[in-house]
This record gives sequence, structure tokens and C-alpha cells, in this order.
Amino acid sequence: MREKIAIFWFRRDLRLDDNSALAAALKSGLPVLPVFIFDPNILEKLKLKDDRRITFIYKTLTHLAETLKNRGGTLRIFHGRPADVYARLFDEYDIAAVFCNEDYEPYARDRDTAITKLCQTRGAEFIALKDHVIFAPHEVLKDDGTPYNVFTPYSRRWLERFEHSLPAYVPTLPAGRFAGAAQNAGYPTLGDLGFTENSFEIPQIGVADALIENYAATRDIPGIRGTSRLGLHLRFGTISIRALALRARALSAKFLAELIWREFYQMIIWYYPQTTKEAFRAQYRKLRWPGSETDFKKWAAAETGYPLVDAGIRELVETGFMHNRVRMVVASFLTKHLLCDWRWGEHFFAQHLLDFELASNVGGWQWSAGIGVDAAPYFRIFNPAEQQKRYDAEGEYVKRWLASDDDFFGTPQREPMIDHRFARERCLRFFMGATSGK
Repeated sequence: MREKIAIFWFRRDLRLDDNSALAAALKSGLPVLPVFIFDPNILEKLKLKDDRRITFIYKTLTHLAETLKNRGGTLRIFHGRPADVYARLFDEYDIAAVFCNEDYEPYARDRDTAITKLCQTRGAEFIALKDHVIFAPHEVLKDDGTPYNVFTPYSRRWLERFEHSLPAYVPTLPAGRFAGAAQNAGYPTLGDLGFTENSFEIPQIGVADALIENYAATRDIPGIRGTSRLGLHLRFGTISIRALALRARALSAKFLAELIWREFYQMIIWYYPQTTKEAFRAQYRKLRWPGSETDFKKWAAAETGYPLVDAGIRELVETGFMHNRVRMVVASFLTKHLLCDWRWGEHFFAQHLLDFELASNVGGWQWSAGIGVDAAPYFRIFNPAEQQKRYDAEGEYVKRWLASDDDFFGTPQREPMIDHRFARERCLRFFMGATSGK
């Protein structure tokens, strides 16, 4: 008779420390088999065959596998649709429970519903726990039990709860044992997945306390290292949100506020999953964006003639990162100056951002387009030239990413593709017409 085991399913929680579902699995008394699934439903949407994120995940899994091996465990890595992989696992093992951490995105919810039903038909439990947020979407609500639609009151309630029940950070795994894996259980290669390795520089997981302390003063200056660049690690769970939030609480209210924004958007996507495809504000859902594909392609090719915008696009394409202040200017330019559909930009960012997270990306783009959860919608229109003067006065950021471009630093300079004053007035007319029903 086969021994009953528990599966621990790694997803967006690629670490051993302070991992809620992994700890629960080990405490269950069952031997634990960790697994990871490269899901074609996700991989097939990626256009870049040297996608940095796949390299990052693969290298992280390799490290996890070695660490687990030293603890007597085996990480099994699969490439296949989750339902097919779990059907295979149930045939191979006597599984009593599947443990994983919650994921609030629409596809993840549908996927987990399907695996829950499969577990039920096989007599196993499906146990999902909170891990990549401090508070799950249902934990920070208005007094009447409905979700917040504005960040500031959400943030106040979030902080009240946080101070009332500070989370614990648990750096060590609890006692427990791991299950042995089947013989000849090899890993798929990057080539098997349809990708090639990208030898980019992975941002360090550690963040200096001094950086967090000075975050409010340095976060808007793209020419210096004033942000943590931990978005990648938060996205894939290689760092604990509890550890980071506790450090932020001690050092920087502004840094903590950015973590709250992240959870606010997770809450929005949970209660309003349709916002991944349409505007949060009902009056903008039937907007017909007049922007052209030609203008979009110029924007995506860093050919707008506005140095700060073009530098941001180049930084993104070359590194997978874009400074947050610059992200706002770049997104505003596409939607407000060029009147291009925000979904075009959201998709472009999704293809290139190392720290791409659906909820935050959608939320940020709708914020920039003036159609999302925001008290100051369409009439906030960034002036790219003024933003550059204010935040990159010496041109350190622009020169770094456009230094090879004679059009910017030779003669003649490239003309902006659209005049700011004209674009601003046109944008206001467009949105006022949309809100008036004309």
C-alpha cells in the first residue's frame, strides 16, 4: 500500500523561508512533495523567447531544488497544463492534500477551481493559504462589507489592521519530512519550454535599510538608485512580504504605502476581475480611443521626440525595468498625448517588465489613463518636458539611455511627435466629450 503524501505547489512563492503553505504542509504530518508547473496557458502568451522572467524562474528553481536536496527533499518540475499534471500525479502518488498559496488573478482563480474539483474527485483536500499579501482582498473592507474604490480610505483601514495585528516573519521551516520522488524524474530544459537563457543581471534580493529610510526623498529621481527594485522578488515570492512590510514600518511610511498600493490593486482585481479588459469607471467602458497604431509603434520604438519618454522605453526594453516616475510619464504620454488605447500599453509593459504583476500593471495603466480608481482622472496630464526638468534636471537618466542617439545630443535634435499644449487641449476635449455623452 502506498504512503499518503501531501503536495506543495510552488507558484508565486519561490522561497523556503516564511512560506505559509509550505510550512502548513510540513506541519500536516504527511511527507511533502514540492512541485512546480510551467503552465503553457501562461508561457504561450510570452513573445520574447529569451524572456528574462523565465530565466529568473528557472535559475530560482534550480537553487530551490539544490536546497531541498540538502534537506532530503526533491523538487519535481513539470511542463504541462495543471489539470493534466495533477491527473498524472494522482496516478503516481497517493495524495491526501494539495497545499498552495492563494493567487487572486482571474486565470489563477479559474485554474485553482479546476484543481479543487479534481482533488475532490480523487478524495484529496485542496488547501490554499494567504501568503503574498499582508491582507487578503476580503480582509480590508468598508464597514458595510463592500470593497473600497479609493486608495486613501483603504490605506487608512489597512494601516489600522496592520498596527492591530502585526504579522510574524518565520525565517525557518518547521519540522517535517519530504517525500521521495519517482526515479528518473528529470527537469524540462529551457529549450523544452521553448525559451533560451537571458544572461541579464538579476536585482539583488537584499535592500539596504538606508535606501528604505531615504525612499521618500529619492524615489522620484530616475538618475540615481533611489528605489529598491524588489518588484521582481515580490512578484515571484523570492522575498517575504511580511519581512519587507515590517522593515518598511520601522523605516519609511512612504515605502510601506507603496506596498499598500500593491495590495489595493490585488483587492480591486479580486472584486472587479473585468477591469483587466475594461475601464473601472463605467462611463469610459465604451470609449473609442482614436490613437493610431503608427503613433503607438513610434512610442514603443522610443521615437516620440520627448527624451524622458524615449529613455524610459529604452530602459524597459534593454533591462526589463522602468523607473516608477518614468512609468507614469510614459503611460500618460501614450494615453493622454497620443490617445492610444491603454490596453496596448498595458500589454507592451506585460511583455517586457521583469516585475510584471497583472493587478498592479492594469491598475497603474488605468490610473494613468484616467479611467480607473482615482479621484483625479482625465485632467491629470503630465508634461514630459517639465517632468524631465523637475526630476532629471542634469539629464543623468536621459543621457544614460539615449547617449548613443545623435538625434538627442547632436544637431539637429529630433522634433517631438506632438506638441504638448495641443495634445493636452485635445485630450481634455476627448474626455469631456466622452463624459457628456457627445
